[in-house]
Amino acid sequence: MKQITASLPFEWPSRARLLSTAETLVIGTAGGLVFLLAGLPGGLISGSMIAVAIAAIAGRQLSLPPLLTQTVLVLLGISLGSVVSRHLLQQVSAYPLTIGLLALATFCSTFGSSYYLQRIHGWDRTSALLAGSPGALSQITILAVERGADLPGIAVVQTMRVIILTAALPMVLAIAGVVPSAAPSLTTTTIASPLDLVELAAASLAMALVLRLIKFPASWMFGAMLASSVLHGAGWVEGGLPDWVRGVALVGIGALIGSRFARMRIKTLAGHINAALGSFTVAIAVSAIFVGIVALTTQVKFSDIVVAFAPGAMDAMLALALTLHIDPIFVGAHHLSRFVFVTIATPGIVHLFGRTQDDVDD
Repeated sequence: MKQITASLPFEWPSRARLLSTAETLVIGTAGGLVFLLAGLPGGLISGSMIAVAIAAIAGRQLSLPPLLTQTVLVLLGISLGSVVSRHLLQQVSAYPLTIGLLALATFCSTFGSSYYLQRIHGWDRTSALLAGSPGALSQITILAVERGADLPGIAVVQTMRVIILTAALPMVLAIAGVVPSAAPSLTTTTIASPLDLVELAAASLAMALVLRLIKFPASWMFGAMLASSVLHGAGWVEGGLPDWVRGVALVGIGALIGSRFARMRIKTLAGHINAALGSFTVAIAVSAIFVGIVALTTQVKFSDIVVAFAPGAMDAMLALALTLHIDPIFVGAHHLSRFVFVTIATPGIVHLFGRTQDDVDD
């Protein structure tokens, strides 16, 4: 009997896990609705994220299971792809210049934040470089473990950057007058027919699985976004997901980001908060310089540039692009490029400028 049980491919989640998931969703939904009713830009994702983060810091063990996370990412990808048009696709020719500037901005931000953490907070070179690297947190975590870096400190710096950007960026753009000061309506032009919805779901899931097999970054979201973009851009499908489904996806992404604090102790967070805020300020200052250069030398909308160059998590920035009515193709191309830059370049940077392997082994 034990051998049969051990061979079963599926195991029902425990009661505690189910309660944790339900609590996360309830808190995230409540926070999102409060922000949405208050008329705040990006209200669903920001409100959900902040509410879950506060509860997690207060000691609640909040989390979302992998299957639910993957579902949310696929829904987000479908929604992003549904706003693609031939006009957007024609603008791709402008990307090489801005992606090249993004690569330079990424390196400058990494070294600027690293220098700050070393000189002001006394971090070692390896930990500072990994904490200053914008994005690709899973790869950064693996490198931190391999190189014996300050993993808690890196986690706080990386997570705080994502939290602050996701919460503050909609407000900043609204104050600057480049997006509506009130929350944009979630209403799509049309809702796809039932047959088109089935086609969207099947194609998106299939493409996500293909990208996952080849270990493509953010495969669930980008696979769904790619399939949805092709179907909409070619005119084979018209309309998108129902408004309430898009709302669920945005609340889910916010809750997912906020739940990262469930793994952090208050003592750890308090001990690294100044380093996180200072490093974030340096990263934003560097990004702002490059945003200004792109704004002055291209015809790209300012709001698109800001979200594309923001050193935040790819899923969070794409969710903001959706809720703020910002070009998802431009933002997605640049954040995917940043992910590739960080994934490829960071190991080499750490090898060249971090502690030697002999120091790590000792």
